[in-house]
Amino acid sequence: MKMKKAFVFPGQGAQFVGMGKDMYESNTFAKELFERSNEILGFNIIDIMFNGTPEDLVQTKVTQPALFIHSTIKIALLGTEFHPDVVAGHSLGEFSALVAARCISFEDGLTLVYQRALAMQKSCEENPGTMAAIIGLSDEAVELVCRQVMNGIVVPANYNCPGQLVISGSVEAVNEAMIKCKELEGCKAIPLSVGGAFHSPLMSSAAALLAQAISNTKFNSPICPIYQNVTGLPESDADQIKTNLNNQLTAPVRWTQTMQNMIFDGVNSFTEVGGNGKVLQGLVKKVDRQMETTSI
Repeated sequence: MKMKKAFVFPGQGAQFVGMGKDMYESNTFAKELFERSNEILGFNIIDIMFNGTPEDLVQTKVTQPALFIHSTIKIALLGTEFHPDVVAGHSLGEFSALVAARCISFEDGLTLVYQRALAMQKSCEENPGTMAAIIGLSDEAVELVCRQVMNGIVVPANYNCPGQLVISGSVEAVNEAMIKCKELEGCKAIPLSVGGAFHSPLMSSAAALLAQAISNTKFNSPICPIYQNVTGLPESDADQIKTNLNNQLTAPVRWTQTMQNMIFDGVNSFTEVGGNGKVLQGLVKKVDRQMETTSI
């Protein structure tokens, strides 16, 4: 049976201090890309990535470009050895996947990621919110709880794997949903230390700002299909990719569905690119233990 390879890219949460330092010190092309990143961003992200504290790295405006830079430089260093059959990225990771599939350039991708991070940070200040991981319930059970909460907005935000769904919304609504979920047998509800209600309607002002930036960016046909967060389905049309990306900040990340669809479509090998290399491999195994997983 032919090996069908997916390359997958992590989002916030996979960062670590020192990320990329080995590439910077050992490869002149990597060093050039890192230094170009400093120029594009207008601040010294190299110093924060290599020498900052975990608290420095966890700021949205730092985390998102740092993970994007780490993932995309790893792909750039593979050169002609990079032969994806399909790609996907979790939330922020979708932008890394788009660069890997040559749908957008490294420079445009980094510019978009930084604008996305700033827009999200601004939105968090305007519309305070939070998120929580619900573990041990079916997706349908969590969706039902979200619909039952009347006090504020709470929605499914990240379908991570079977039995793990992250909810997002206003603080009161998320807290109420956590209480309701904990009343159901076998459920754990864990509050997440995040700056806001990502992938919920509370991000609509950020989505509007990002949509403007996306509309001004050149998108090419990708070298392979990209499975997008909003649908969990493969896409190769540049205009449709743009449309789906516009909706990404306010819609849930359908990662469980993405993995299931990839496997159904014949993918049998997953390579996680960037970050600590562990997050997405673990989620793949929760969907299907038989899958071959590795990381770069």
